[in-house]
Amino acid sequence: MPIVVDRRPEGVVLIDDDGSETLIAADALPAAVAEREAEHPRWVWTDTAQWYPALLAAGVRVERCHDLRLVDAIIAGIDGRVPRRGWAGAAPTDDGALFALDGTDAVPPRSAAREWARQQQRLAAHPEPARLALLAAAESAGALAAIEMHATGLPWSAAEHDALLTATLGPRPAAGARPAALAALAAEVERRLDIGAVPIDSPPALVAALRRAGLAVTSARSSELRRIDHPAIEPLLQYKSLSRLHTANGWNWLDEWVRDGRFRPTYVPGGVVTGRWASDGGGALQLPRQVRPAIVADPGWRLVVADAAQLEPRILAALSGDAAMARAGADVDLYAGIVASGAVATREQAKVGMLGAMYGGTTGASAQVLPRLARAFPRAIAHVEAAARAGERGERVRTLLGRTSPAPTRRLSDAAASETGRPDTTGPAARAWGRFTRNFVVQGTAAEWALAWLAGVRRQLWTAGSPLAAQPHLVFFVHDELIVHCPENEVARTEAVLRSAAAEAGRLLFGDAPVSFPVSVSIVQRYSDAKG
Repeated sequence: MPIVVDRRPEGVVLIDDDGSETLIAADALPAAVAEREAEHPRWVWTDTAQWYPALLAAGVRVERCHDLRLVDAIIAGIDGRVPRRGWAGAAPTDDGALFALDGTDAVPPRSAAREWARQQQRLAAHPEPARLALLAAAESAGALAAIEMHATGLPWSAAEHDALLTATLGPRPAAGARPAALAALAAEVERRLDIGAVPIDSPPALVAALRRAGLAVTSARSSELRRIDHPAIEPLLQYKSLSRLHTANGWNWLDEWVRDGRFRPTYVPGGVVTGRWASDGGGALQLPRQVRPAIVADPGWRLVVADAAQLEPRILAALSGDAAMARAGADVDLYAGIVASGAVATREQAKVGMLGAMYGGTTGASAQVLPRLARAFPRAIAHVEAAARAGERGERVRTLLGRTSPAPTRRLSDAAASETGRPDTTGPAARAWGRFTRNFVVQGTAAEWALAWLAGVRRQLWTAGSPLAAQPHLVFFVHDELIVHCPENEVARTEAVLRSAAAEAGRLLFGDAPVSFPVSVSIVQRYSDAKG
């Protein structure tokens, strides 16, 4: 049952499916939502990030919603248009006029109700409306989870973080100064290069300095530096690694992002064109292993860490209907299953070959292994090859549930056109776009599976009437990994939920397809102790 939440100059209106309206003052919304939540409605609003935080702050948690902004972005991708703006909604001024909270053009009254009706029509008109409706529901559930994870926060020990920084970098330096470990490594690089001062923190200037020292380098990337045999390279690589820690997750990061024993990142659902999440500051989706010892469960609680095993290859097997590849993935280690099938000799070959198939690896070890994988798993390899050829022709591709890739840029389209006016599918620009579309269908569908998994875990852990932070709750999500913070006496139930929700996500997306989606689960006090 949908209930549309809309703004009016005189307050907030709740619009039921039969068109009846209830006008309330804005500050009465949490109580009204809490009362109606017993009916298990689907709340329809412009933007979860605008409406839900205040409800959570008032102790009101909602089970389901439809996020108009996120669903419009999905529909816009399908239609090949720019998503609408101004989703912050409209708020009344002192004289009763409406203005948009984000500074864009005013959103007229009943905008949410009209947009809801428009989206329902558009979803129903889609060639596969059930799949697109599932994507809309999963995307909206993810938006709720994102706000809840920000509200509860990821358990983080500032003392542990400071201790590991001190042990690795030395005592906290004065503002603008290098930590002792970095200063010592920079001095050692200069000593071994023996060319005077080295601007180690400026990649272009560092490249110039290395060339003055007689080293043939074209960039300061670590992958290139590792191929050079010179005594200055080892301390230089160590410096780069520690410098990343200091810059991305050092003391300044700790001061800005950790409060009251919690790191509270702002997630951006659907922030990547494939549907993967992004984060708005804090680097939540790129937490290096060096800082994971600081992620510590509260006393009497545990972190239940789960990640999906080889998710993208399994998604490819299910998407393509490749029965042989599905059999190879019947156990937890799909790559070992590929070896057992006789397709390749080693697990490393299986991994490199599958990554090459999904990401367009055409040289080196990938190119050597791909023909064998194509013979063993013809439908799987043909699926990504077809997506790549479509991209090279300038066509758009879709995920299982209907998220659609963007059209090639004008520059790429121009580069892909031959003198005859027909697409040039052999040029470097066309091939590059083909690599993008090849991966889009797999990564985007994997993101859909992960959203369904996330939503299932959230729903199965749900305990109505209990404060969110007092029960097992999600605290972290990145691509194919979830962390639940839970009381010790809830560990067994939480582990079972993580596994059952993964199987449920597979059934939701792929029905009876014989592809398994196993997850590995670690029950730990510190995130750094989790397997993997």
